[in-house]
Amino acid sequence: MPDKITVYHIPVCPFSQRLEILLALKGETGAVRFVTVDITRPRDPELLRKTRGTTALPVLETPDGQILKESLVILRYLDELLGAPVRQADPMRHAVENMLIAREGPFTAAGYILVMNQDPGARDALTGKLRDLYRDIDDFLMQHAPEGPFLFEDFGLAETVFTPMFMRFWFLEHYEGFGLPQTDDFARVEQWRAACLAHPKAQQVSREEIVKLYYDYARGAGNGALPEGRTVSSFAFTPRWRDRPMPPQDKYGPGASDAKLGLLPA
Repeated sequence: MPDKITVYHIPVCPFSQRLEILLALKGETGAVRFVTVDITRPRDPELLRKTRGTTALPVLETPDGQILKESLVILRYLDELLGAPVRQADPMRHAVENMLIAREGPFTAAGYILVMNQDPGARDALTGKLRDLYRDIDDFLMQHAPEGPFLFEDFGLAETVFTPMFMRFWFLEHYEGFGLPQTDDFARVEQWRAACLAHPKAQQVSREEIVKLYYDYARGAGNGALPEGRTVSSFAFTPRWRDRPMPPQDKYGPGASDAKLGLLPA
């Protein structure tokens, strides 16, 4: 039995980064033991026993063996458990915070559907849907926090939830050339996004790391699956991502080989 809280995770996973950001904000990074799971290999039977057969990560295990799933559930549990809560204490402000957090699910899904899309004919519609969601967040922020940069005075729970997604969507900039129009209806959300990306407690990953590791997503293969013709996942731990070249930006053309991606041992 672990002597402290354990989180089983994928290091580059945005849902795990939420927990890391929260712990950094609280000064509690040593309160949780992170155990890395290699998603390119079959799951450890002991971990599957603990999760009752589910494979989604992160998963939290308490010192007495209780299991929690779903990153937002884990996030709120750790926020209540460790130190002063990051969430808003005032009930109305917390409700506003939760209204913004409720927009994260569709936002995240739209970004991942776009990066995994393999049909050039669907590209414009998927891009338009994601931009509409950004516009909706802009409207929300203009209603509740027009001055910014954050929803309230400081980087809080809503920022902790969204920042890892803003970072993952660097893969859309690389593989889809995605960007927000420089118009008034995106100005507030772009201000929020930039402030979130720059926050010193949210620097667990880099653009280079995300672009390299998520290449297989851009080829339509997620969660450690292999695109056709490949033998090594872009999520493999070795060779290290720092030692690999940047992947090609053209996701709709012929896919890069393991060798071209720097995935074969030197």
